[in-house]
Amino acid sequence: MVEALAALSGVALRTATVDDIDTVIALWSVAAEDAHRPPDSPEALHRLLGRDADALLLAERDDAVVGSLIAGWDGWRFHLYRLAVHPDHRRAGTGGLLLDRAEERFAGFGARRVDAMVLDDNPLAHSFWSRRGYRPQSEWSRWVAPLGG
Repeated sequence: MVEALAALSGVALRTATVDDIDTVIALWSVAAEDAHRPPDSPEALHRLLGRDADALLLAERDDAVVGSLIAGWDGWRFHLYRLAVHPDHRRAGTGGLLLDRAEERFAGFGARRVDAMVLDDNPLAHSFWSRRGYRPQSEWSRWVAPLGG
């Protein structure tokens, strides 16, 4: 079903390969807002794909990568992060198609619940996630600490 909707909208969905790493980092440089996260690196994406080759989902239009979503499963929980759609391709359903594909992936693992990392100061993202049935969870806060040098 997801593939049919994607085809109708002119979008192709697929998982990333190591050959896509530089392209994904370039996409994130223009489409992924968050000055608080560590810098993106090819090494981090190599580690992700080495651990879970199907975790990084891509959307292409006219042979160009226009969207990404990391759909991670740690063996216990399902996590969504790095939903990014190129600014020139927003509001055309690309993010929804990526989310559909991620939810389909998780359903194959028997998922019952998924969480998404969403920036507090991104109202456009809040609107998207709310329309899809996601809500902030007031009982939890995300705690972070830097690791290493």
